[in-house]
Amino acid sequence: MARLYLLLLVLSLIGGVGYAAYGYYTSTQERIQILAENNAKLEVAIEKSQKSIKLLKNEADKNAKLSKELQTKLQKAEAYGDDLRNRLRKLDLLADAISNAKNLEGRMNGATAKLWREIMGETGNSTGSANDLPFWLQSNTGTKSKGSDTNPKSDSTNSSTTKTN
Repeated sequence: MARLYLLLLVLSLIGGVGYAAYGYYTSTQERIQILAENNAKLEVAIEKSQKSIKLLKNEADKNAKLSKELQTKLQKAEAYGDDLRNRLRKLDLLADAISNAKNLEGRMNGATAKLWREIMGETGNSTGSANDLPFWLQSNTGTKSKGSDTNPKSDSTNSSTTKTN
């Protein structure tokens, strides 16, 4: 009987060790499967992040190039502004306005009309007709009133004439 108990004890120990080994094996296989799935997800995430990094680098290069172009254009515009300021300093507009106001007004309106046409041309409107100019630059036909307001549609205040309804 002692042999039988010893045999049962040995078989139970072997069975327990076998069951523990089986449990360890199955849990290890489940972990391996989960880790393999996680690894696949990580590989996809790494691939996406590498593409994003590459795209960001390309965008940064593009932005740097555009910034450099804008800086160059800004410097040209500032130089043009400086040139205009220097030209205006050389002109004595007050003396010119006092001596020949009509001539100065005509020159100013002509220059403004030219600038307006250039702006319209650069923005896609290249017809160049007089109707493309704002109302205050178009030549008016007919009689002129005493006041400086030659446009009856204007909402500007003019103290020299009275507006009635």
